[in-house]
Formats: sequence, C-alpha cells, structure tokens
Amino acid sequence: MRAPDVSGRLDDAGVTSDARAYRGFLAAARPLGSVVAAIVLLGIADSMASSYLVLWASNRAGLDSVQLGIFVSAPAAGSIVASLLAGRRFDRHPSRAYAAIAAIAGAVGYAALLLTSSFTVMVIVGVILLGTVGAAFPQLFALARVKLAGSAVEGRAAPLLRSGWSLAWAVGPLFGSLLVARIGLGIVLAISSAVLLATALIILTIRVPRGGDASSDAPADAGASSPPAAIELAPLTASVALFFTSMYAGSVALPLYLTKIMGRPEGDVGLLYSACAIVEVLATIGLALVPTRVSQKLLIVGAMAVFAGYFALTITGRFELVAAGQIARGVGIAVVGAAGIRYFQDLSRAAVGRATSLFANASTTGWLIAGVLAGLSNQFYGYMATLALCGVAALIAAVLFATARVGVRTNATRPTATNAAQHRRRAIAKRPNRDEENGQSVG
Repeated sequence: MRAPDVSGRLDDAGVTSDARAYRGFLAAARPLGSVVAAIVLLGIADSMASSYLVLWASNRAGLDSVQLGIFVSAPAAGSIVASLLAGRRFDRHPSRAYAAIAAIAGAVGYAALLLTSSFTVMVIVGVILLGTVGAAFPQLFALARVKLAGSAVEGRAAPLLRSGWSLAWAVGPLFGSLLVARIGLGIVLAISSAVLLATALIILTIRVPRGGDASSDAPADAGASSPPAAIELAPLTASVALFFTSMYAGSVALPLYLTKIMGRPEGDVGLLYSACAIVEVLATIGLALVPTRVSQKLLIVGAMAVFAGYFALTITGRFELVAAGQIARGVGIAVVGAAGIRYFQDLSRAAVGRATSLFANASTTGWLIAGVLAGLSNQFYGYMATLALCGVAALIAAVLFATARVGVRTNATRPTATNAAQHRRRAIAKRPNRDEENGQSVG
C-alpha cells in the first residue's frame, strides 16, 4: 500500500499546508450548502407549477389561446421590475431579505390561483405575486457570488447552483406527474405554494457578510476592471432574450402539441421535462469541471445551436425523437443558463447584483415575449409551426451572441456602492498633503 504523502510543510500545530488548503476549500464551499438547498426547493416549486400551469389555465380556468398567452406572460412583466430593483439594492446592501420576500410572494400567488378562475384576477396575481418570485433566482446566484468572493470555489458557484436547479427540475415535474395522475392539477399549485414557504425559511438561514465585506475587495483586486457600458452588453442581452424566447415559447406549445396533436397523456409532459432536467444536471456538473481557460462564449454559442436541434427533432411528430430531443434541450438550457450567468458576472465583477439581474431579466424578457407570441402563433399557425419558429429563433440567437463584441476596461475599477467608503478611505490615504507640498508645517 502506498504511504500517504506527508511532504507538505508542517506548521506549529503539526498541520500540513495541503491539509490547510483542503480545509480552506471546505470552509469556502460550506456556505454554499444553504444556498444550494434554497435553489433546489425554489426549482422544485417552479418546475411543478410551470409544467402544469398552462394546462391548469386552459382546462380548469377555460382560457382561450390569446388569454393563455397573456396569462403566461404576465408574471414576466412583474419579474423584470422586481429583479431590477432587487439587483440594484443588493449591490448597495447585500441581504437575504430580497430572496425571502420573493419566495413568500410566490407562495401566496399560487395559493391565490386556486381560489379564482377570473382572467383579470389571474393576470393581476401573475404580475404582482408570481412576478415577484422571479427575483429569487438571480438573488440566490448573487448571494452565492458574494459569499464565495475570493475563495477557491467562486468560479464554480454558478454551475453548481445551476446543477441544483436542474436537479429540482428533474424531481419536480416527475413528482407533479404523479400528483396529477392520482389527484388532479390543483394539488400541484398547492404543493408548489408550500414548497416556496419552505424555501423562504431556508433563505433566512443564509448568513450574509456584514456590509458586503466578502465582496468588497474581490472585484477591485481580482478583476481590476469596470463594467462594460450598457450599449456594449445590448447584443449579448438581446441574444439571451431571444434564446429564452424560443425556450419559453416552446414550453407553451409543447404540452398542447403532445396532448392535442400527438394524442399523448398529460403525464407525458412531466416525464419529458424530468428527462430534460436529468440531462441538465449532468451537463452543469460537466460544465463545472471544464477548465476555466475554455471560452465561455464558445460554450454558450454551441449550446444555443444544439438547442435548435431539439426543435428539429420535435417537429417530426415521432414521440421517440421528441424524447431523444430532450438531450439536446437539456444541454442547451444548462450551458446557456450556467455559463451565461458566470459570463455576465465576469464582465461586470464590480456590480454582481445588477449583472445577475441583467441576465435574469433577459431570460424574463424572453418569457414575456414568448407567452404572447406563442399564443398568437398557436392560434393562427398551429403548434408544429410554433415549434419550428422556436428553432429558427435559437439559431439567430447563436449567431447574434457569436458576433457580439464586448470590451472589458482593465485600467480602471468602478467601486460598488457597498465598498464605496473603503475606496474613499484609500483615496484619502494616497492623496498628498497640500500643506506639505507647499513647504508648510502642520499643527
């Protein structure tokens, strides 16, 4: 048996440098546990509700295609505003409160949907309550980046959290399909509401560094760059929005395509989503192992192209190809979702909250556009044509992202609001005394 390597240098306590490094890694990764637990619960609630919300609104509330599209898009409008406000406040004062409030709002929203079938009330609930819960996702990613700033696992935070999200999507729809088969659609919304309350409780256990100390030095020292101007990020943001437009529009069309055109049972919707999510888990874990020298942009562009291939398989009308297409769908969603967040955060290291919210709002904008467009396209062109158009949109998104050029300014650092005081103190310390310059004594 090979003897253990004890060549590491011993300190006064007899601990090797390798052991200290290992302990340091564990200490850095341990705070991520609560955030991962929260993201998993949030994903379970979201996946169960999202998988069957379209069928609930169509079959139980009796909404037509246009009303269905408006209802599906309603939460996106509220989510954009909530995420933007929470992201800006997070950069000024990092706090777990924003994510917790968002989860509670979502719990109230899903419970409220069980009490009404009024289209107007459903849209209001969607904008205000279900919209607010959309801020929880980027807030948890921002919390993770702040807590792990400067640690050995900082760069792995986004893929690891995204793998937890994908795991939730593997479990949630499957659990939802069992509930639908045994009880009905309503129980899915009730369980989602309860899970969101549990999510809020987990979030409240997350300890946030006082005054944003965990992130105060990391952006300035490690990145030494100021965020790109908004106009520079516009092509990337538009590409991400277009990609998620194709994803969400496809999610609106797929359940109806499967049940009404292909004649499949409602439970198959959840099974397909679960299969896709399993692929997402594997893809995000693999992404976390990819060396950092590999271009994130190249990975994102390739994933968008692969995602377009999923729609090509789906419109064949053969269920075995639709099922096989979940591999391409899972890889596309996982890589764009995880690498995309990390890419935006790396471009704007001095404003992590706003960068994460920008990516999330690009996704939500796609959701907002997708609901209305999918509703109109389903009504006038049919479900298959809608899925084909989604594939074209994914290809255009890949081309747009590939051709976007963003320059990162490395000669200046823009301090975040949370560390502004520290930067002022540094500037004062470096400022020469004018009296001494003039040869005068002080005091």
